[in-house]
Amino acid sequence: MKYNFDEVIDRSNNRSAKYDEREKKFGVKDVIPLWIADMDFKTAQPVIDALKARAEEGIWGYTSRPDSYYEAVCGWQKRRHGWDIDKRMLSFSLGVVPSLSSIVYIFTEPGDKVLIQTPVYSEFYDVTESWGRQVTECPMKENEGKWTVDFDDFEKKAREAKVFFLCSPHNPLGIVWSREELTRMCEICIANQVLIVSDEIHSDLVFHGRTHIPTATLSPEIASHVITCISGTKTFNMAGLQASAVVFPNQELKDKYDKFWFNLDIHRNNAFSSIAMETAFNEGEEWLDQLLEYISGNFDFIQEYCKENIPQIKPNVPDATYLVWLDCRELGMDNAALRSFMIEKAGLGLNEGWAFGRSLSGFMRLNAACSRKVIEKALKQLKAAVEARHS
Repeated sequence: MKYNFDEVIDRSNNRSAKYDEREKKFGVKDVIPLWIADMDFKTAQPVIDALKARAEEGIWGYTSRPDSYYEAVCGWQKRRHGWDIDKRMLSFSLGVVPSLSSIVYIFTEPGDKVLIQTPVYSEFYDVTESWGRQVTECPMKENEGKWTVDFDDFEKKAREAKVFFLCSPHNPLGIVWSREELTRMCEICIANQVLIVSDEIHSDLVFHGRTHIPTATLSPEIASHVITCISGTKTFNMAGLQASAVVFPNQELKDKYDKFWFNLDIHRNNAFSSIAMETAFNEGEEWLDQLLEYISGNFDFIQEYCKENIPQIKPNVPDATYLVWLDCRELGMDNAALRSFMIEKAGLGLNEGWAFGRSLSGFMRLNAACSRKVIEKALKQLKAAVEARHS
C-alpha cells in the first residue's frame, strides 16, 4: 500500500511525551516539538491491524513469548543486515536504555570508567553516572562539518575503561561506521580488555546507499567481545510499547544479565508489544522502505532551505537516524542564549547540543521525522527569528 507521510497528525493531549511534556521541557507549550526521538508518523498498517485485533480480544493477562517472536527478530536481522544471530543468545529487554543501564550495573563496579565518543546520545552519561561509574569522553574530531574518531585519544582512553558504549549508527551525527573504523575501535578495546556494548537501535534507518554493519559480524574474535542492543521500536515508531532485544556473545554473560532482570520479575512482554514487534519484523518492510525515502527528502529540504535562507545555520545530512545536527555557532551565542533563542524567538523545541557532549557549544539537534509541512513551518520561524536579530 501507499503510505501518506505528509499527513499532519494532532498528537497533543494523547499522552505523547514529545507534545504533552513541552512545558516541562521548554517552559512553554507553544513550540514546535522537534526534540525527543520518535516520529510523527503512524506505523505500518499490518501492525495497527494486529494491535486492533489484540485489543478487541479484551483479555490482556500474563503474556507468553513464543519462539516465533525471537525468530522474527533473527529473520529481520538476517534479511536487512546479513546477520545470522544464534537465537539462544537473545534476551528480552524493556528497551535499549534499560539494557545499557543494567549492563553497566552488572558488568562494572563503582568507580569503573565507561568510554563514550562525544557528541553522543545523552543517556550514555545518565546510565553510567546513575550507578556511580565514571564517564570517559573521547571527543570526535570535527573539520568543516565532518566528524571522525580521534584514534590516538581513543586508544589512550581505552586503557582506563571497563566498557565502551558504541553508538552504531551514531546519534546525533548520523554516521554509518565503515568496516575499517569499527574494526579498529573494537581491536583497541579487545587489546585493553574493554567490553564492547553496541547500541544499534538506529540500524534500520540508513540512507544514501550506505550499509549498516552489525558490530558482531566483523569477525568471530570481535563477536566474542560484543553485547549488541537492538529493537524495532525506533524503526517502527513504537517506543511506547517498550520492547527490545540484547544479543550476547556467550552463555555466561547472558546468564548474568537474565538473572538481574528475573530478580526484578521482569521477564515478559506486555500483551501488545510482542504482537507489534513480531508483526513489524515480518510485515513492515514495505512501510519502512517508503519511510526512508520520505525522511531522506526531509534531509534534502532542510539542507537546501538553510543554505538559501539561513546560511548562518549549517545542518548536516545524516547517513542514518532521522536526527539532524545543526551547527549554530555563527549565531555567536552561548548555550543558554541559544536555547532561549530557539524557544522564545523561533518557537522551536530542539535538543541542546551540549547534552550530547558537555564541552560543546553552539549546536542543536532537530528531529526530522515529521511531515514536511511541519519542517517548512519550523524553518520559516527560524529564518524570521535569525533575520530579526539583524534588523
